[in-house]
Amino acid sequence: MLATIEKQSNHHIATFKRPLPHLKNAVWAAMTNNENLQKWMSNLEIIELRKNGKIHFNMNDGTGNFEEITITDYAEKEVLAFDWGTDTVRFELSSTNKGSLLVLVETLQELTEHTPKDLAGWHICLDMLTDLLNGVEHQHFPMDEWQQRFSEYKKMLSTVK
Repeated sequence: MLATIEKQSNHHIATFKRPLPHLKNAVWAAMTNNENLQKWMSNLEIIELRKNGKIHFNMNDGTGNFEEITITDYAEKEVLAFDWGTDTVRFELSSTNKGSLLVLVETLQELTEHTPKDLAGWHICLDMLTDLLNGVEHQHFPMDEWQQRFSEYKKMLSTVK
């Protein structure tokens, strides 16, 4: 299911919801343990897992270059939020009768040509996280699926005011 995009007063909110048949502990470990994190979001590396802690966005280009990202909100096994350029990304995890619910909320300060690329990227990364939790590891980023999602988000954003 695609994310929803809502206009707020001076920004937009993109919300991805993923019901998962896995307990919070397993989902949290997949999100915050670097070995697992690399399997669904290979650019991210958690350096200090706490509020005001650090995440590296590794360029993965052989140079060792990275951008430092600040963790803006954190609650063990419930919330992980961080800066994402001029935007913010917030993961919220809660228990359900059937496992857990993972909600990713990206606050977009402005919609740009890059926005559908970012949304497609998060969508595919969440698919890869779900697959990892289900015991399936991707050897490569699924560019064909990303391209499909990019087209869908580009079309969606063309209707957003």
